[in-house]
Amino acid sequence: MTTTDISPETGLDVVADLAAQLRVDSIRSSTSAGSGHPTSSMSAADLLAVLMARHLRYDWDDPQMPGNDHLIFSKGHASPLLYSVFKAAGAVSEDELMNGYRRFGQRLEGHPTPVLPWVDVATGSLGQGLPDGVGVALAGKYLDKLPYRVWVLCGDSEMAEGSIWEALDKASHYQLSNMVVIVDVNRLGQSGPTELGWDLDRYARRTDAFGGRVLIVDGHDLAAIDGALATAGQAAGEQPTVILAKTIKGRGFAEVENKEGWHGRPFPPDMAERAIAELGGVRNLVVRGLRPDPVPAKDSPAPAAVSLPEYEVGDKVATRKAYGDALVALAAADPTVVALDGEVKNSTYAQEFASAYPDRYFEMYIAEQQMIAAATGIAVRRYKAFASTFAAFLTRAYDFIRMGSVSGADLRLCGSHAGVEIGADGPSQMALEDLAMMRAVHGSTVLYPADGTSTAALVQHMAATPGISYLRTTRGSYPGLYPPGEAFPVGGAKVLRESGSDQVTLVGAGITVHECLRAADMLAGDGIAARVIDCYSVKPIAADTLAAAVQATSGRIVIAEDHHPEGGLGEAVTGALLAAGRTDLSVDHLAVGEMPGSGSSAELLAWAGIDADAIAAAARRLTGKG
Repeated sequence: MTTTDISPETGLDVVADLAAQLRVDSIRSSTSAGSGHPTSSMSAADLLAVLMARHLRYDWDDPQMPGNDHLIFSKGHASPLLYSVFKAAGAVSEDELMNGYRRFGQRLEGHPTPVLPWVDVATGSLGQGLPDGVGVALAGKYLDKLPYRVWVLCGDSEMAEGSIWEALDKASHYQLSNMVVIVDVNRLGQSGPTELGWDLDRYARRTDAFGGRVLIVDGHDLAAIDGALATAGQAAGEQPTVILAKTIKGRGFAEVENKEGWHGRPFPPDMAERAIAELGGVRNLVVRGLRPDPVPAKDSPAPAAVSLPEYEVGDKVATRKAYGDALVALAAADPTVVALDGEVKNSTYAQEFASAYPDRYFEMYIAEQQMIAAATGIAVRRYKAFASTFAAFLTRAYDFIRMGSVSGADLRLCGSHAGVEIGADGPSQMALEDLAMMRAVHGSTVLYPADGTSTAALVQHMAATPGISYLRTTRGSYPGLYPPGEAFPVGGAKVLRESGSDQVTLVGAGITVHECLRAADMLAGDGIAARVIDCYSVKPIAADTLAAAVQATSGRIVIAEDHHPEGGLGEAVTGALLAAGRTDLSVDHLAVGEMPGSGSSAELLAWAGIDADAIAAAARRLTGKG
């Protein structure tokens, strides 16, 4: 095998050889692994060969170079093609491609993740790479203000995902002419033909309706592809460009071309041998295409000291308001803080950030999936993205949150209007599943403050917390419990009432902390001393504080939460205690067990059995005085 360097001036005949190499390597790697998607890779090989040889501006030796273009495989199952591109770039060795693909403990995973330095975001859950690319393009145009381009390869099957159209809509709204979408229209999905097949005119009408500049091309005509990519790269006008490329699944091997039943199936060794022979054999071309222009060094002053908002003990403030106040304070000290919201900024109080720092605020309207994806893409560029909406509405974006964790993204999420406490709006607006949802995310941090001081401190901690962090805020205004400057380390808890004669522990978070305090006052009148714990950090949880409390109260503990019983505070507390070896527990777990309706906050807390009266009654039962 010979090695040939390819430059942008190289003729398309050599690019054709590169395309054949990408097909051959996609076949070889997937056959070696015994799994993978060679036919989905083969359809897009011509598109990627032209792109990487003649249009992608990238320094493969320095994937963190600020001026590098970004290449995102929204069509993540075509990982054999992506890894073959990396091999052609000299970034991945022959040995790694052939012996590391889809193997345990290796970095060439079945679908791409940022364990590879050339991969920005994890893909494979279809409909997400393009929305993530919108975030990267937003950062490029409005925050970095650099001329890099974002190239996104989509499959035609994922064009049935609503998130794709949310992404195109927001790309058009924000005039992201620095983003180019390449759609590999190969007609065949996993189990049969796609919804639109090869009807490129219908794809074009839809794309045009969402504000994209449409180019239609034969996805196997190298000259036509080259011309379309050149046009797209010129970023004329203020529209994202969408290249609709008609391709053939399995292109290059007649036995499987345009045939159903080959999605996600590697070729058996004998069949792979025939395919490689038909494609002209193994090659070892090395691509050295365009490099980005040098970017002048950018001053990155260290964040200044943060002056958090101050609230006095007893002052009534909604934690959602404190979130907005704290976000503004963070932004004043740190220019990398960015905020997004789902068109409820006057309720989440992200409006305070939007007013103070409009150049760092992105409105995603009622498109929660795109909001999380945009935050993920912005985080790729090392900005600290905070995204907020009603906690209930984050549920529809859960797969994006989950994939953010797979990407290793640092995302700061705020969910307001949680639980039955919100009152008359009714169950459609009441997040009663969000703690369970967020606790289940790998490596997540889940916070639920009870007053303004703790909220502000925890927002500051979120800015320095890696991974997915989630802050649950409350709609109503409640008295401040802590003085300004009080410390709230992640993983901690606060003991608000304590004596040497405590008989029962009361644990709450958010709204139920206030109810636990009221219950403790009631119990004191009955001669029952209660220890009250504010479990503001739900994950990680203060196991030592909880264990000490149940030790002092003979294992008696009442846990009250404005959440369904499954997966929330109660299970976090009992799980931590059991893990700490506390098996002598007498637990009464109060949660929202039925479907709520409308009413006042007080009525609904009482109906759910999580108000002070219910907490006090549970404590009396546990102490034998009920």
